[in-house]
This record gives sequence, C-alpha cells and structure tokens, in this order.
Amino acid sequence: MAGLESLICPMRCGGVAKCSIFPFLPAAGFARGWKWEKAGRMTVAIAARLGREDPDLLLRAALRAASLRFQETLRPDPLFVDPYASCLLSPVNGHQDMEEQPPVLTTTLSPYHYRLATKFLDDKLLSLVSSMDELRQIVLLTDGMDTRPYRLSWPQPSIVYDVSPGRVFKVASQRLKGTGAKISRNCMLVHVPLESSDLQAILCEKGFKGDKPSLWVLQGLPLLTSIGLKDILFAISNLAMKGSILIGELPLCLLGTEVGNMATVQKYMEKLFMSHGFRSDVFDYGEVAKNMLLDPPSGAYENVLFLAEQLQLSDAQMESWWMHFERIEEEGDEEGFEEL
Repeated sequence: MAGLESLICPMRCGGVAKCSIFPFLPAAGFARGWKWEKAGRMTVAIAARLGREDPDLLLRAALRAASLRFQETLRPDPLFVDPYASCLLSPVNGHQDMEEQPPVLTTTLSPYHYRLATKFLDDKLLSLVSSMDELRQIVLLTDGMDTRPYRLSWPQPSIVYDVSPGRVFKVASQRLKGTGAKISRNCMLVHVPLESSDLQAILCEKGFKGDKPSLWVLQGLPLLTSIGLKDILFAISNLAMKGSILIGELPLCLLGTEVGNMATVQKYMEKLFMSHGFRSDVFDYGEVAKNMLLDPPSGAYENVLFLAEQLQLSDAQMESWWMHFERIEEEGDEEGFEEL
C-alpha cells in the first residue's frame, strides 16, 4: 500500500466532508474542534452498546471460541497450536463448554471457517509486526479469552492492549494462573475493559501513543449492531496514526449484505471504512484455504475477513501538526513586526 501521500484525505466537519488544501496535511482548521468534541460523546455510546450484554452469554461465547482452538490444537495437522485453550475450559463443565453453543454471538462460528480465520489473522499479524520496525503497539479487540498475547512471539519491546469484556478477561486470567502463560520478554500486556466509559482516554492513559504506528486486530469482540461497529471504527480512527493497520473478522449481519455475495460485501466495506478514513480489502475464505493448500470450506459463512489501512491523521498527529502550524504563524508574525 504505497503512494498514500498522493491522496487527498477527506476530513469531517459537522457531518460535511472537507479537504485539506495540501494533499499531505489535515484540514485542521475544519476538523480539529469537531472531531475531538464528538469523540468524548461517542466513546460513552460504545460502552452502552458493547459492554452491557449478559455477562454469562459473553462468557459462553468466549468459551465456545476457546473450545474450537482446543479442538484444533488436538488435530494431527493443526493450522495453529493454542497451548492455553484447554486451561480456559472449566474442569467441571469442560464438556458443556465445548458442546453448548449460545443462541447469539457465536452462531456464526463454523469450526473450519474459524480455524482458517484464526490462522489467517495470526499470519498477517506476525508478518506486519516483523516487517514494520516501528510497530510496537498492538491492540487486540477480543472476547476476553484471546491467548495471542501468550502464544505468539512479539518483537521487543511491544505493548499489547487487550480490549475486551472485563468479567470474561478476569475469568480467563484466573484460569491461566500457574499455567506458564506469559507475554514475550520485555513486552507488556495491558487490559482495557470494554465497559469503560471512554475507551480512547483510557487507552491513552495506559500508554497508547497516537503519533506512533499501531496494529489493531478484531476477532471475537461482542459486536451486536452496526451502530456499535461504527462507534468502534470511529474510536480507532481517532487513535490510529496514519499508515496504521486494522485486520479482523466481522459478522455480515452488521453490514447488511448478502451472505456469499463478495462483490456486495467489498462495496459496502469500502464505503463504511472510507467514511472512517480507512482503505479496506476483503478476503474470501475459499481463497484463504487455497493459499494454505487446503480444501475450500463448504457452505455459506456469515463472517468476512478484512484488512484496512488508516489514511487520515490521528488526533495526536493533528494536535502536533496544529501546534507546529501555530508556531510557524507566530514566528512569521514576529519577523514581520521586526521588519516594521
């Protein structure tokens, strides 16, 4: 994805798109105040829409995903190995955890599709962090039982943020005690409860830097409405530095598109993501399987894999640019005064 400097990135202003007069600079005079003022209100909505579902339902959904990773690990030719998945399943109700599927949230979890998606995201994630030297901020948007912080090798020093339901993450942490589950040396794992009233502020308080590259991975986050998805994209757009990457898996029900119609999905995703400053691509599970030298999955699947790149400046970058612009103006005024 090259040549981004040649694009004029639209900046929002009161719902009306504005463009910078310079291709490589934000329209700070238009967007600065509106975007930051609105960000505070939007993050409250995120907590209300994503963090208030039935805690038991969220836990069962996370356990269902963990059970699929456990089953994959036991296969003679696993696509990936999750040595901690079995520890997440309750010793007393382990069988029930693996067999019971809750009525919502995990109804789209097809074992074959899920293993393909997990392998695909693992490979993309590791490829990106190894190829981008400055990429040391990873934000995992998860169900609370994502073991990527422990089972993947991270470059030093990295900070991995896990944004997930607090109660589920607490249960996972308790069950992983004494199992040897640790993040890579000189790296740090930071949990941010999904129920937080202001995810953006808390991420920044915990060390996230909007003027540094970041990688965002979305899989398992309890998204139930298209409004909730848009809220999350808005928050990421505010936080992610230009050039940052978002990869993940989304339910098609949030997009309002037909299952199996990739052309329609691609068109909608492009429109949705571009409205938040991202350029996106979608990936067909059949092609993913083919690239892994596997048979394509059968039947329609109600999720879509995607990769998106941030084209706009983050709030932190806009703040830095605006301060630089004001400083240049002040220096220009002083020089003019001296000439007089």
